[in-house]
Amino acid sequence: MARAMFEYTKTVLEKVSFNFELFNKELEKAVTRLLPYEVKELYFWLQEFTQNKPDLHKCLSLVESKKRSV
Repeated sequence: MARAMFEYTKTVLEKVSFNFELFNKELEKAVTRLLPYEVKELYFWLQEFTQNKPDLHKCLSLVESKKRSV
């Protein structure tokens, strides 16, 4: 079930990536709901996903801070 949540999170983030506020809000929810190892995996996925989306680069810090606290 946990894996399904991770995949669902990626799908939602892809769909709302057109809007920084929505993306950030969904990312905050994801970071609180995912398991610690999934947060790390999400960080690596975000690095790749936001590579061509400079307006979303700021969101990496949210996941990075959560990843460090684990």
